[in-house]
Amino acid sequence: MELEIVTEQETDGRWIAEILLLPGCMVYGETESDARSKVQALALRVIADRIEHGEGAPLLTVTFKAA
Repeated sequence: MELEIVTEQETDGRWIAEILLLPGCMVYGETESDARSKVQALALRVIADRIEHGEGAPLLTVTFKAA
């Protein structure tokens, strides 16, 4: 499974990072790097939760790529 991270800087200077394939997987960070790190951690939590609740296990190989 390859998850694309989309980032954008807000007008207030914060960075937003989102993974479109995982609804609700969106975070803010002080820097682009901070936002990317946070969204990767959240994505892993979301995937783990889905596996635990039998909602379909994605491939165990997860690769993050920049958009």
